[in-house]
Amino acid sequence: MRAAAIAFTLALLGTPAGAAPEQIVAGLSQSRVSITADFDGTEILVYGAVKRDAPAPDGPLQVIVTVEGPATSLTIRKKARRGGIWINSEAVHIDAAPSFYAVATTGPLDRILSDTEDLRYRITPDRAIRAIGLTSEADDPDGFVAALMRIRFAEDRFRMLQGSVQFVEDTLFRADVVLPANLTEGEYNIRIFLTREGRVVDTQDRVVFVRKEGLERFLNNLAHDMPLAYGLLALALAGLAGWGASAAFAIMRR
Repeated sequence: MRAAAIAFTLALLGTPAGAAPEQIVAGLSQSRVSITADFDGTEILVYGAVKRDAPAPDGPLQVIVTVEGPATSLTIRKKARRGGIWINSEAVHIDAAPSFYAVATTGPLDRILSDTEDLRYRITPDRAIRAIGLTSEADDPDGFVAALMRIRFAEDRFRMLQGSVQFVEDTLFRADVVLPANLTEGEYNIRIFLTREGRVVDTQDRVVFVRKEGLERFLNNLAHDMPLAYGLLALALAGLAGWGASAAFAIMRR
């Protein structure tokens, strides 16, 4: 009994508490993105491997990668026809909606992720939208969230890339996510999930920093920090452009 107890204790000491039987070891092609005058989008490569200390359990292993841009609050309004004209009839406030959200997977999302795990980790776009108190603001709160999703998908700010993650022999994986040109400055959170039979077995987080550089950053900071100076500069440039166009037109008439 004593020998068995000692062996059990040594086994516990050799295994980290809470360690997952399968763990993600991942990296990114870049951790910083600079927005300049000629910026037309970029691509983030998420790559990695699955680390195991024992043989893989039964059942196919799946990978989900999400890329979430900075969240903003917004108000969604619904129009209705009243007396022959269209007016805003209802409005709801969304507490936080990602400015960009992409989901890349190894297969159909409804087959590799359960609703319970989706609710827990907020993986699908509708779960990523945090809306508190919608029920008290509108009779059809889900309709407003669906409308927001339709708008974001139409603007290419939300993307579902099902089957785009390459997974080799349940060990190596890679996902290529294209970021659009109209990026919002801030932190882009990248989450990687391993799932088996719809259940999340391990997760890992990474961050990509997006910021304006050069003239774009100078003008952005000037507009926020010194709005009066920015307005005067804009008026001066507009006046100079108008004078230049007038002078050029006068020369052409001669």
